Amino acid sequence: MSALTGLERAMERFGASLLARVRTREPVELVEALCKECDDNIVVCSESRIVVPNAYDVELAEFAHEELERNGDRIDLVLADRLLRHGESRGYEWAGPLAVHVTKSRDVPNGRYRVASHVMKHVRAGAFQH
Repeated sequence: MSALTGLERAMERFGASLLARVRTREPVELVEALCKECDDNIVVCSESRIVVPNAYDVELAEFAHEELERNGDRIDLVLADRLLRHGESRGYEWAGPLAVHVTKSRDVPNGRYRVASHVMKHVRAGAFQH
């Protein structure tokens, strides 16, 4: 009986650790991944003009998506704000209005998230609705 109790405690610790990682580390990792995606796709037009994609798709593993939604934050708006700050700090020019679209996925390569970007012209920043 005590082995089962130990197993249950180990499972509780694992679950708590996983949730803590999603709550604290995951958004930081997502921001870093978005910034890297932005930086990796710059187009240098001149010394004073660097253009970057304006549309970013973030696919989250189901557990991460549900946990972030449960926290009550609009993760798409939080990520867009952080990405906007990153771009401004580097002097980037967006190819159009910035939009970050977050979806849940069962098939993400690292088990947590996938980030992709592209240029989408003539799209309002609030065009993606939940």
